[in-house]
Amino acid sequence: MISKEILKKVRKIEIHTKGMVNNIFGGEYQSAFKGRGMEFSEVRAYTYGDDIRQIDWNVTARTGEPFIKMFEEEREQTLMLCVDISPSGIFGSRTQSKMELAIEICAVLAFSAIKNSDKVGLVLFTDVIEKVVPPKKGRIHVLRLIRELLTTEPEGTGTDISEALSYVNRLLNRRAIVVMASDFQDDNYDKQLKITNKKHDLVSIFINDKLEDELPDLGLIPLKDAETGQEVLVDTSSKKVRQTYQKRRLSEKKQIRDQFLRMKIDTIELHTNESYVQPLMNFFHRRARRY
Repeated sequence: MISKEILKKVRKIEIHTKGMVNNIFGGEYQSAFKGRGMEFSEVRAYTYGDDIRQIDWNVTARTGEPFIKMFEEEREQTLMLCVDISPSGIFGSRTQSKMELAIEICAVLAFSAIKNSDKVGLVLFTDVIEKVVPPKKGRIHVLRLIRELLTTEPEGTGTDISEALSYVNRLLNRRAIVVMASDFQDDNYDKQLKITNKKHDLVSIFINDKLEDELPDLGLIPLKDAETGQEVLVDTSSKKVRQTYQKRRLSEKKQIRDQFLRMKIDTIELHTNESYVQPLMNFFHRRARRY
């Protein structure tokens, strides 16, 4: 049974994100994600000015009159949302956690996809595959995806991006749009990242929280790694400790950005204390300019 509280949360997310899709993003999704190509539609009589390269010689020979082939864009695509639900996503120093931000941005993309008659699927992962929802169309299906994002309790305690991407590559037979939403607190996933990017249209959503970039001056405090459970005492009153932490954190983020840039993977970088509207619009516009 689904609790009233969960249904209320699902409905709230639907109202907010569908409003974004209808009033702000409009056709941006369709412009950013073109169809797989052109497919044959029908033949019609040749008229002056038509491209003679499109003449259907078989039909022309049978009828004695010139006919041309008509094509249309093969619009329908599959959007696969691959979302990291490991414990580090619980963290949030502002109005929402990293996981809550991931859920909202995924809802926006899912409603944008079904508005354009695309299918949407979901893979939730930690250091294991937690939940898989096969791609389908329709509002009811998207509401189910949101519900799974809200209610799935992870069994794993770490993050294995390589395994998640490998699973997606085995799951999808045809080229799809694969959106990986994570804080990317993992190592050694370069190989699968490269394979997925070659096989599919891979987009990374890099989710951050500003408080993770620098330690506040709070004296001696215990810090616990949400995924490993390891706890250490840190003297945050030490300027050197704070600077070392910040330098290391910024270096890690730069390595992630450089990796995506080197592999030419589209990236949307989001922060829990900032609106995702402009970064998402910028991403859509960058994509649209390529066509």
